[in-house]
Amino acid sequence: MVSKRLGRGEGGRRKFLAVIDETPECGRAAAYAARRAKASGGAVVFLYVIDGADFQQWLGVGDIMRAEAMEEAETRMARVTDEIRETVGLEPETLVREGKTVAEIRTLIEADREIAILVLAASDAAEGPGPLVSAVAGSGSAFPIPVTIVPATLSDEDIESLC
Repeated sequence: MVSKRLGRGEGGRRKFLAVIDETPECGRAAAYAARRAKASGGAVVFLYVIDGADFQQWLGVGDIMRAEAMEEAETRMARVTDEIRETVGLEPETLVREGKTVAEIRTLIEADREIAILVLAASDAAEGPGPLVSAVAGSGSAFPIPVTIVPATLSDEDIESLC
């Protein structure tokens, strides 16, 4: 059970959550979330989740692998954040967490009562919509907030006209 969202009437602001990862389509989700946030007077949160299970197998090198994964996450997050700052003029809130992506999304939504919409982007690959969209769509229970899925084929102009 997710806690009640903190709306504008209670002094909150609507936050759009986008997950940043290694997929090419995550940039579309970030762009849409940032533009919707700006258009509605809200904010945008970018979350990068490092899969901590990868570090459990290698006791001696786990710390090195974790540090490398953190560096990669910060680099990817900086690239996306810089682009959003430049193109949209919005300063995203950024978080890097370790765990399973869907579980970390749920935990963040529970912790931050201003997060009102999760924005994901579907891949245009023949294999399917992508691992995150598939995981969220296939999760046993409904997500506690609305989920917007953005097609990866939308251009910046398309996204701008939708927002």
